[in-house]
Amino acid sequence: MTVVDTIPDIVQRARDGFDAGLLRENEQRAGQLRQLRTMFVEQQERMIDALVADLGKPRIEAYTTEIAFTINEIDHTLDNLDSWTKAQKVKVPLTFKPGKARLRPEPLGTVCIISPWNYPIQLLFAPLVPALAAGNTAVLKPSEVTPTVASLIAELVPQYFDERIVGLVTGAVDETTALLRERFDHIFYTGNGKVGRLVMRAASEHLTPVTLELGGKSPAIVAADANIEVTARRIAWAKFLNAGQTCVAPDYVLVEESVEQDLLTALADAVTQFYGDDPRQSADYARIVNERHHDRLTALIDAGGFEATVVGGTADRSTRYLAPTVLAGVKPDAAVMDDEIFGPILPVLTVSDIDEAIRVVNDRDKPLALYAFSGSDAVLDYVVANTSAGGVTLNHAIMHLAVPDLPFGGVGASGMGAYHGKAGFDVFTHFKPILDKPTRPDPALMYPPYTNTKQKLIKKFL
Repeated sequence: MTVVDTIPDIVQRARDGFDAGLLRENEQRAGQLRQLRTMFVEQQERMIDALVADLGKPRIEAYTTEIAFTINEIDHTLDNLDSWTKAQKVKVPLTFKPGKARLRPEPLGTVCIISPWNYPIQLLFAPLVPALAAGNTAVLKPSEVTPTVASLIAELVPQYFDERIVGLVTGAVDETTALLRERFDHIFYTGNGKVGRLVMRAASEHLTPVTLELGGKSPAIVAADANIEVTARRIAWAKFLNAGQTCVAPDYVLVEESVEQDLLTALADAVTQFYGDDPRQSADYARIVNERHHDRLTALIDAGGFEATVVGGTADRSTRYLAPTVLAGVKPDAAVMDDEIFGPILPVLTVSDIDEAIRVVNDRDKPLALYAFSGSDAVLDYVVANTSAGGVTLNHAIMHLAVPDLPFGGVGASGMGAYHGKAGFDVFTHFKPILDKPTRPDPALMYPPYTNTKQKLIKKFL
């Protein structure tokens, strides 16, 4: 029997668990969240080992961005679970009194969570946190592109969870396709837009709602009055974290031309400060996930369309190494400006002023993230007011997604729906509206026959 053959049974067991009420009560949900936390605490070294094997992640990066991040999400959810699950009172208009109205949070049912390879642990389990908190059972699909991580997850999930609460499907395209043929009550997908469209198409067969966490070319706008040294350091850190394989990494920079050279020099200095003269030897620099993506990235550099390589540009396919690379004099139609780079290549383009930077951003699809650097609150406010993005960090990068009460998600082509904190709970919850009317009084005003007197009164009060 193949994995594909087992998928209907895996999904059905999760449905049976939901129908059996295994997560009906808050204490049951909290118990599963604590179990997830226990798994992360007990198995964190094995998780980090797997991340190092698949992505060459520095151990501290693996811990902070995948392990600690998810544990913090669990703790925040446990702290707020009782308040999030309470019914919410709603005001009743005078014409509907006596009566009481409320919104009762209830789980959607059985959900599917499909994760990508760049943060293969966090992006699988962070959405599971609100799914369980809301009372849903779940079927998880880790990425096959990080096989060591996928193998470890396949071992750990059955060890820590009842298969009627959390099921797991491993495999590649065939298995994912078969999984999406099943009926779910919600599908949560993180990945690229091309596959996102396939997920949405499959979901439409069952009218299943979706959350799509996609990507896009997230810009960093640098004004002439920005603190250039700090700006360069923060952009370089955010860009070259995980070797650029981060959905909210700054994808390109738009800098006012008067400070272009200062920024380029500061970016090169930051790379050296972080990774030394030869980043290949640095224990703090990750690797590209596989040869296919390495070839894709080196082809972007080989395609040209820029004037100079300020730093980096060297590569070693055998070790999946691609140096932190900064490109200057980049033309708007260069290959690196077509699609999301998703790697350690940073194009820098000059603009005459902030208005031109805003035009460049607005001429493209709405990005998942936008970053603006300036010493002026007025300039920062102006950028925020005149652009659209899934999320924004001002005078830094990436950091907004780590604030639990800031919803994280895209807009337009960069995704739909958001999660983290309460926003995640809401994604996996139906807020059922309830109006409770007493049987007395029961005035005849609203009932036929509609006499002239009744009609006059109805028109007067409604």
